[in-house]
Amino acid sequence: MVFRKLPGVSASGMGLRLSQKFMFLLFLSGLVTLCFGALFFLPDSVRLKRIFLSKTEIQPVTVGSGSENDVREHLKRPKDQGMTSAKGEAGIKLKSQSRKPPVSYEATEVRLAGGKAQEDLNLSRSKTESASEKVTSSNHGANSDTFSYKKFRRCLFKPPLGRDSGRPADPQTNERREKVKEMMKFAWDNYKRYAWGKNELRPLTRNGHIGNMFGGLRGASVVDSLDTLYIMGLMDEYNDAKEWVKTSLDLNSNGEASLFEVNIRYVGGLLSAYYLTGEELFKNKAVELGEKLLPAFNTPTGIPRGVINLGSSGTSWSWGWASAGSSILAEFGTLHLEFVHLTELSSNPVYTEKVMNIRKLLNKIEKPHGLYPNFLSPVSGNWVQHHVSIGGLGDSFYEYLIKSYLMSDKTDDDAKKMYYTALEAIEANLVQKSPGGLTYMAEWRGGILDHKMGHLACFSGGMIGIGADDGAAEKRQHYLDLAAEITHTCHESYTRSATKLGPEAFRFDSGAEATATRLSDRYYILRPEVIESYMYMWRLTHDPKYREWGWEAVEALEQHCRVESGFSGIRDVYTTSVSHDNMQQSFFLSETLKYLYLLFSDDDLLSLEDWVFNTEAHPLPIIRNSCLQDDTTQEKTVSE
Repeated sequence: MVFRKLPGVSASGMGLRLSQKFMFLLFLSGLVTLCFGALFFLPDSVRLKRIFLSKTEIQPVTVGSGSENDVREHLKRPKDQGMTSAKGEAGIKLKSQSRKPPVSYEATEVRLAGGKAQEDLNLSRSKTESASEKVTSSNHGANSDTFSYKKFRRCLFKPPLGRDSGRPADPQTNERREKVKEMMKFAWDNYKRYAWGKNELRPLTRNGHIGNMFGGLRGASVVDSLDTLYIMGLMDEYNDAKEWVKTSLDLNSNGEASLFEVNIRYVGGLLSAYYLTGEELFKNKAVELGEKLLPAFNTPTGIPRGVINLGSSGTSWSWGWASAGSSILAEFGTLHLEFVHLTELSSNPVYTEKVMNIRKLLNKIEKPHGLYPNFLSPVSGNWVQHHVSIGGLGDSFYEYLIKSYLMSDKTDDDAKKMYYTALEAIEANLVQKSPGGLTYMAEWRGGILDHKMGHLACFSGGMIGIGADDGAAEKRQHYLDLAAEITHTCHESYTRSATKLGPEAFRFDSGAEATATRLSDRYYILRPEVIESYMYMWRLTHDPKYREWGWEAVEALEQHCRVESGFSGIRDVYTTSVSHDNMQQSFFLSETLKYLYLLFSDDDLLSLEDWVFNTEAHPLPIIRNSCLQDDTTQEKTVSE
């Protein structure tokens, strides 16, 4: 009994003095307060807390800089999808919470009661109709916090596939385009025959390759090919790919995946397939996979680690080869496009918040000579090494800055400022001119230039080209000229080889000009970056040389990389007695052949007025919020 614990109190509890009564009441009131207050520390799911606290009294936690609670608080999905939590949250179901933009309480009640109607989704190449979700409210009329595919299509300036699927009027150009389409069908048919469901085809041994880059995910070539098949009009092949995604793409893998590769190939591929076709299947898969990537951001700085377990554990870590457990600039800097679209489609702000946090940290820390080194600690938020490259380890970070600006309908001024400031630093420190007059981008190692340029860096011709028109007025022609010069240099790396295909890296020292001087740099693995720049420069200038250069690449691919059962990379571009590497990379289907097809198509096929391409060449639409948010937008005539 409590009375026995109070000094001077008899067993009967009688005869209490006034001071003792006061002490007893004080103790009792403290005990009651303590017990009631403990309710606030119980989990949300505990019955007592639900009884005493209404939903409106539980305040959401704001997103911080990547704390362990961020994923827990911001993974918001409708109840009917039955999602469970990521890292550290096994067994705790996440609750559906309010989503952006804010919806009235009445509208939310209507939605949860089943007041959401969805139109049929049977989009064909000849129609622009698709499903759109609607939420109605008796007090507020039509109100929706979900993505409207119909409205999105009305906001495009041009049909995605052009007036005649981009068919060029010139017979020779059309013949070349048809050849690229035949190459795609040949590559796809052999993948389907010998490696269906695996990640890539091994064309020499006629079997599939899985690898360890995608954490147990399968079908990388399927997902990477969806949009290429669709825009080429290979509809039987596209439908086979769609059916595989529907029945066989299992996102419940439990392996170690590259955050970067899963994002650009799987998430990017699914997003673009959705925007082109309106198939809800692709949207749902993209959002589901996007949620599985969020635990990678659970670091003290919010800078994600490079490797993530896609299973229930959600654990993440840095690459073993990365210096001091650092994250890679090209990896954590190549998430913005896809994550912004995940927010668009899910109405969940967490995706945009994660990538904007990355940008805030990068803006805050000091950049040596205005440059962005390739390695950053996700723990301290400081640079680990002062190695700067526009090729591997750094490349697509810069690409995503200018493309973020373009994708925002030129409203993302922060991305614009970051891009042009970085470009000025690149020009001042990295851009060089060889004795033979070739413009190239060197690498920077703590102030010392390494006069090497990688094949991966050859995307920068196209990047600088698409950003030229939005630079300072006095520099626009200069940027376009710089883009042309870099593209010319990369073309030279092709023409100076025996196979007319470019090496993995080429140098400008010891008398070398745009050639690989090391045996380890001589290989070509079906990379797209040079052809990517041809495509952009053709669209920007319509100089016929870019189409001629693209056709040279087609002929070289046919002669040296096409084998009996697919396409293969080669180990040495400087010998015509080629040795194949037995790998048909998924990006060959997604990027190399797509960029060639676009190069020989009219400009209205995936017009640059409406689309940006992620770093895996998956087209993502420009977000025109002023149009999407205007319910009175007049319907445009968009017919295919």
